Amino acid sequence: MRVLHRFLCFLSFALVTLWAHADQHPDWSTPVKPFQIADNLYYVGSQDLAAFLVTTPQGNILINQNIPSSPLLIRRSVEQLGFRWADTKILLNGQAHSDHMGGTAEIMRETGAKNFVMDGDASVSETGGRTDFAFGPKQQFAPAHVDRVLHDGDTVTLGGIVLTAHKTAGHTRGCTTWTMRVHVPGEPAGKVRDVVIVGGLTVLSEYRLVDKPGRPASYPGIANDFAQTFRTLRALPCDIFLGAHGGYFDMLTKLQQMPQRGGQVWIDPAGYKQAVDDAQQRFDKELAKQQHAG
Repeated sequence: MRVLHRFLCFLSFALVTLWAHADQHPDWSTPVKPFQIADNLYYVGSQDLAAFLVTTPQGNILINQNIPSSPLLIRRSVEQLGFRWADTKILLNGQAHSDHMGGTAEIMRETGAKNFVMDGDASVSETGGRTDFAFGPKQQFAPAHVDRVLHDGDTVTLGGIVLTAHKTAGHTRGCTTWTMRVHVPGEPAGKVRDVVIVGGLTVLSEYRLVDKPGRPASYPGIANDFAQTFRTLRALPCDIFLGAHGGYFDMLTKLQQMPQRGGQVWIDPAGYKQAVDDAQQRFDKELAKQQHAG
């Protein structure tokens, strides 16, 4: 009886979460036909919630698992591309928010994949968001066990493919930007491109960047973390600019151009630089506003 009660409580929580997402962000659950970005890199997310499949001879890596309804959408995309869902071996993420980790526990259950999470976000994953500095202590998503805690500069290797984790904290305490090198179809065989998958850039309205009497910063050092994140992102070489939301890298516009331009449409170092510059300007403005408030 206790197990049934817990299941019904979780089901109710999941349904409320799904309805809220569907009402506020329909593009989070609207499918997009999956597509290839590079030889072993594919898009398997929705119109705005990005999910990326990295394929290797020893199994596949899935970056971002999105909202609770996303596992079915992602699975259909993976299988539409001709890959086996059961070959998903490692789950990575850009940030431990419900719109990117809401489906993690379910995909772990379905595939047996291991969950690798940056320090700072690991406890958020395992508590379902209860330890999130902005949205806890209320549970935000189904808790997902962390099999490996990552640290800044760690690499994840599978089947000869290497991804590097860059801690770009602020948006979450363990926000992670992923980099890898790929070959783009149609380019010379020896030519490789630098991919940057940005985890998160924005200062949400719930964030407090400065200490005030009786109202401390959201967490100690949050403003310094954001500043370091912008320095880190500027130092990364980038040819192919991707991110946790399609809106970060103007995905839908580029997708419309893809029939004419092919894989070259994703090569956008200027767009990457502009996105980082714009995000820092918004951060600087918000920081100044909070410093002078009250």
